[in-house]
Amino acid sequence: MLNRRNLIAIAAAVLATGAQAQNAAPKELVFAVVPAENAGMVADRYKEFLDYLSKETGVKVTLRVAADYAAVIEGQRAGQIHLGYYGPASYARARMNGAKITPFVTETAKGGVRGYYAVVYVKANSPFNKIEDLKGKNFGLVDPNSTSGNVVPRFALDKMGINPENYFGKVVYTGSHVNAVMALNQGTVDAAANWWNNDEDSELMRMVNKGMVKKSDFRMIFKSDLIPASPVAYLDSLPADLKVKIEQAFLQAHTKNKSAFDKLSDGKNDPFVKVTHADFEPVVAMNKFVDNLRKK
Repeated sequence: MLNRRNLIAIAAAVLATGAQAQNAAPKELVFAVVPAENAGMVADRYKEFLDYLSKETGVKVTLRVAADYAAVIEGQRAGQIHLGYYGPASYARARMNGAKITPFVTETAKGGVRGYYAVVYVKANSPFNKIEDLKGKNFGLVDPNSTSGNVVPRFALDKMGINPENYFGKVVYTGSHVNAVMALNQGTVDAAANWWNNDEDSELMRMVNKGMVKKSDFRMIFKSDLIPASPVAYLDSLPADLKVKIEQAFLQAHTKNKSAFDKLSDGKNDPFVKVTHADFEPVVAMNKFVDNLRKK
């Protein structure tokens, strides 16, 4: 016999069943990475770490090398990407666009530095010594959602009173940090933005170590203030126990599988550390500032 009490009980049971289904562990975790290198280089860098994550979580983890930053953002917003390795600005953009995600760890450079820098390179034999020397020249950025490759440079340029689209001959989005360096090396652009931790750890040095370019061919003419380090974020809809396993796997990677951990950064990073969304609120504000610049 159905009465009000029975209907309430049935409704509660249905809701509980739906919640359990929603939070059921996926058969496979998709881990997507924002582009910095070509797909083959990224896959090689992450292979051992993915095997480690699969073992620690009990769920197979597969890598998705994103074509651009927006692909990671939209993939997490649609719930199709369970783990996203972001730059701070692309993470902030994902949250601003409604992605139900939470950052749980961030990378740290040697010495425990929780951050990195945006830099601008020119060719070593060029006549350019400062940003102001580049008026009318071609300027290479990385991606609209790249922190060091777009948001921070634009923020800094605005402080200099420079509107990139009006000041430079052409502004080119190259698609990745590697592509930005290569565009500069090939003369497609006269200057290029990129990321930099220290003299021995940058995208440029990774390329130098692979024999792709020569360090002596490049010169830095700009370095930003310290940027919050890159976070990893998971979907809020993942089961709570799986989130704990994922978080612990990252935090313990440097001791549980040092080889896999070191390969992520060519041995240049210290262990992952915990973060929360509050750590990236300044980056959200910076994104909003740059958005307003584009509207002018």
